[in-house]
Amino acid sequence: MSNRTLRVNVLLQRELSDILRKFYQSEAVSLTVTEVRVAPDLRDARVFVSIVGDEDHVENRLRWLRKQSAAIRRELSRRIVLKFLPKLEYVLDLSAERGTRIVQMLDDLEETPTEEES
Repeated sequence: MSNRTLRVNVLLQRELSDILRKFYQSEAVSLTVTEVRVAPDLRDARVFVSIVGDEDHVENRLRWLRKQSAAIRRELSRRIVLKFLPKLEYVLDLSAERGTRIVQMLDDLEETPTEEES
């Protein structure tokens, strides 16, 4: 990945987080932009979002975010000057959930007595 692509990834992540915090504070309180991956041609970008809540809440927030994508992209175009502003695709990021599950499994292994201890 080129240095420019990495810088654009970080810039988009920072600006998207700021837009959500400023303009959609009450709706976006459970949202976190965890990562942005821009295509090498800078035309498309995947925005990974972590959402706190139960399954219905997560689906509703993701649906809401996709509905707001045009307004968010418009505000983003005012803040960032690029020849082509990438099309944003919002994807649910499950890495934190997987990490929590792995830690829980490790804790469970630690708690169960082995044959030698019994």
